[in-house]
Amino acid sequence: MTPAADGAAVSRRGFLTRPCRRRQAGGADEARGYWIRVCRWAMACRFEITLAGEDGAFAPAAKAALDEIDQLEDELSVFRATSTISAVNRRAAEQPVVVPRYLIDLLAECQQLHRETDGAFDITSAPLSRCWGFLRRNGQVPDPEAIAASRALVGFDAVHLDRHERAVCFTRAGTELNMGAIGKGYALDRAGSGLRATGVQHALFSAGRSSILAIGGHGDGWQIELVSPQIAARPLAILTLRDAAVGTSGAGVQFFVEDGRRYGHVIDPRTGWPARGVLSVSVVASDATRADALSTAFFVGGIALAERYCATHPDVLALVTPDAGSRRPVAVGGRSGVRLAIC
Repeated sequence: MTPAADGAAVSRRGFLTRPCRRRQAGGADEARGYWIRVCRWAMACRFEITLAGEDGAFAPAAKAALDEIDQLEDELSVFRATSTISAVNRRAAEQPVVVPRYLIDLLAECQQLHRETDGAFDITSAPLSRCWGFLRRNGQVPDPEAIAASRALVGFDAVHLDRHERAVCFTRAGTELNMGAIGKGYALDRAGSGLRATGVQHALFSAGRSSILAIGGHGDGWQIELVSPQIAARPLAILTLRDAAVGTSGAGVQFFVEDGRRYGHVIDPRTGWPARGVLSVSVVASDATRADALSTAFFVGGIALAERYCATHPDVLALVTPDAGSRRPVAVGGRSGVRLAIC
């Protein structure tokens, strides 16, 4: 991968989160006068860790946290033939494949999220993305027969996890795992955990413009602006948060238009067609892994799914922006310690 110039990075999935200037108690900006930003290009986006100037001694630790993200990309990317996920995809239909402990635990979380979201979150949907041309950024409307054939390969029911043996096997040939809808969030959580262990109490992590992890937050906390390239005149909302994560999904960057109809890259694994009716979804949760996954699930399932999920998970806040009418976000659920201003 070739690094983009500073300020030019755009993630494959998103576009919708960006940090504002942080406000301190009393209204002063940037109490020490400057920020330290440590960044790295990984997982097809710019990962960045922002530290206050007085925390400059932690810059080497921030670099080490980014090094761990590089290692995770080596293990989780389907675009690297030597990755652990690629090995699972090649062999798991023939025999159980032993994977690292963290990965079997992450896959178990994916399985649980799949169940809790009525199948809207599904890391086996790569055949559909390939069918629609999105994996190679060459979108096109497939024949109905091709969609049906791809759908027959999709479904977490074909993935068997043995957590005791740390083994993965597929009960159906053609099954594939793709961590694109959860990998960035998980990488932020791992990097954040490592940085916390060094003593850092305040830091802001970002993966492109789609995933944010806030550690601490001087004064009022970290301000995060939710924006959309489809609504250039104003931000969607502004969040102020401490010790929380934000994941955002939308189809404002990856899409194609055919016969006057717009098709986004987020595929509903239950129908085989691109999700429709939602402009964007942002989810605030305790960890970036879950925020990342749920933003995709709610983009697919819409406000009805967000309402059902948040009704039983009181620590989750979702902002669902419909792709119609005023295009103003609708807040669902809630999370303590988060201030929300819808623009």
